[in-house]
Amino acid sequence: MAIDEHKAWQHIEQVKRFFEQAQTHAPARPQCSEQSLAAWFLGPKAENRSMLTEMMTRAIQAHCEDRLLYQPDDPVFVTDAIKHSDAFSSTVAHFNDELDHMLKQLRGSIPLASYRNQSHMYWDITLPGAVGYLAAMLYNQNNVAVEASPVTTYFEIEVGKQLCRMLGYTVPDDDQTIEDTITPWSHITCDGSVANLESMWAARNLKFFPVAIAAALQQEDALSKARAFRVKTLNQQDSVKLVDLDTWSLLNLRIDDVIHLAPALQRQYGIAADDLNAILQKYSIQNLGMLEFYNRFMGSSTDFKPQIFAPSTAHYSWSKGAAILGLGSDTVNKIHVDLDCRMDMVHLREHLDRCLQQQLPVLEVVAVIGSTEESAVDPLAAIVAMREEYRTAGLEFSLHIDGAWGGYFASMLRGLPDCESTSDDDGFGQDKLENTPSLLMSDYLRRQYEVFDQADSITIDPHKSGYLPYPAGGLCYRNGAMRNLVSFTAPVVYHGGFDPTVGIYGVEGSKPGAAAAGVYLSHQVIPTDASGYGRILGKCFWNSKRLYAQVITMAQADDPFIVVPVQRLPAEKAGASAQVIQQQFEDINLNMVTRPSNQDLMEWFSANPASWKLFQQMGSDQIIITYAFNFRHADGQLNRDVALCNQLNFEVFRKLSLHDYNAKTRYGKVPDTDMFVTQSAFDADTYGQPFVDHFGDRLGLDKQPGDRINFLISTTQNPWISNTAEGNMIPRVVEVLRQTVIECVESLR
Repeated sequence: MAIDEHKAWQHIEQVKRFFEQAQTHAPARPQCSEQSLAAWFLGPKAENRSMLTEMMTRAIQAHCEDRLLYQPDDPVFVTDAIKHSDAFSSTVAHFNDELDHMLKQLRGSIPLASYRNQSHMYWDITLPGAVGYLAAMLYNQNNVAVEASPVTTYFEIEVGKQLCRMLGYTVPDDDQTIEDTITPWSHITCDGSVANLESMWAARNLKFFPVAIAAALQQEDALSKARAFRVKTLNQQDSVKLVDLDTWSLLNLRIDDVIHLAPALQRQYGIAADDLNAILQKYSIQNLGMLEFYNRFMGSSTDFKPQIFAPSTAHYSWSKGAAILGLGSDTVNKIHVDLDCRMDMVHLREHLDRCLQQQLPVLEVVAVIGSTEESAVDPLAAIVAMREEYRTAGLEFSLHIDGAWGGYFASMLRGLPDCESTSDDDGFGQDKLENTPSLLMSDYLRRQYEVFDQADSITIDPHKSGYLPYPAGGLCYRNGAMRNLVSFTAPVVYHGGFDPTVGIYGVEGSKPGAAAAGVYLSHQVIPTDASGYGRILGKCFWNSKRLYAQVITMAQADDPFIVVPVQRLPAEKAGASAQVIQQQFEDINLNMVTRPSNQDLMEWFSANPASWKLFQQMGSDQIIITYAFNFRHADGQLNRDVALCNQLNFEVFRKLSLHDYNAKTRYGKVPDTDMFVTQSAFDADTYGQPFVDHFGDRLGLDKQPGDRINFLISTTQNPWISNTAEGNMIPRVVEVLRQTVIECVESLR
């Protein structure tokens, strides 16, 4: 949709005035101590159904009133006579029949909000997210342009600021843009895959932009006066002429300097923005494509082959995105992971050294903050330090965080003054858990989140750990001007730096304003800090650690199986002795598992700080735990056959999932599974043979190069499972898992 500059500015001015007035009369947010998490969700047993019904009804009534108020003298169409006609009545009856049919079909859906759902990365959606989505959906606004969505575009812009602040970027308090300052920017995408694609697209365009500008300066007479334009290289203090740099140096200018090349040219040499944009279009990789750009400016299509680095645990969208961009999926180099499923820094260094030696431009290094199967967080702080090291050697690259799953956990660190614990007691109590959820983060995890602001872009999915309706992904830029590199419409600067639209940036065209509205209302009700989302996710951290403790100790002395978690005990990670490892296991088994009450466990931690430290550090980096079972033969010997071990784990998954579900034959039936898990497999190509061999050793399996090892996955997004009206549900759920394993073992013997 084309943008009319004058109309766009009129729309945005009206919207800004409206929201400025609305903010003046907006109700004050309650203090965090007054916020009730119980009011933020429908509840596992629909306990807040009356609230949801009332709010949904208000949203529908408000929409209907708006239709009545607009041009009230216009005639109606659906008259009483039509409503009383046989055709109308027949249509309504058919509508009701089809609705009843669909509602019965929907009963077969996975009960996401149940305590029993410990499977994929989804749970219930927040009440404000649902109500906001419905309210805006009735208006069917398209956030492709402000003319089509004046209000929901504003919502998206505000949500972008909220996401940037939550992730650690510094966002100005007002809409005033200060020249030459770096301001972050974010927008809603349909999902994390599209956000990842956009980040790769922006990194590619950024990497080759200086080459395009240098060629334009050399070849265009209209730019002859700017041929003296000077820049600083990564490892030189003095500036040099841009046109004098060789290709390798042009490919490794500092990111922020590249982003501001065009504005600097305009300012220093008085070149009109439209004129410069028209010239650069003839040279940009965006317009020419990879092959033509390389043939013209890079020597040949085989020189300077671009590289992207991501851990082997990265989502498949990275390879897919590289293929879409014409880079080729082989451009994405998979970096091995260590025994904790985190990026192996030694392997990354080997690849970066290779790029330096062979002069291969690095577009992007991707750190996964919360892998989707192991909940592993890559060593971001080490990657940040490594980038500074390679900058001194003349190698620059964009640093991207794939935080589609883990981004919202940053809210646990965003405390408010009136929400921080004021107790001087080092013990762990309910108030401290409520007000300081970051206490549940391991020391390692906290270090990674503390350097989020060093990343150039971050993918985040509100529809994952933000508990919001699909589709709602997001991409945040540290330097908001980077978005101009992926715009097919020349960006227009409006007063105060306020964008007239979000639709000209990114991959998508039409996009639902309802998605932005759902996220907006949820963020207004549930703050993106320790008092809101941090509080929800802090409880999930607590519950995930409780589930981990229960799972790893579930096998009784006479049970015919063993359970091995992928997430090793802290003592194992530290390489401690077998005795110390056993002491930690006994601490978990005797002191944590035997106290089903959260309050009892917190009192134990208050009196036993060493146990609390173990609880804090154990489990996964976030709230997904992964584990596998192996069985004992009738003679008591542990099975050593990988195939039989895999069969056992797959059978457990099959019984605790909808793997065999058939919607047609189970029409109208609620799934009767007592627990839901999901599964995957470790293979040498993805994880590396050492990782697979090590996990196989822990399971007691014989080594077979090339073997895959199946494992199970449990995601704990339910903040209430350990504190229901009847107490802790985790032991009951894990007992289902235990009995299922025993049943499957008996079928294998």
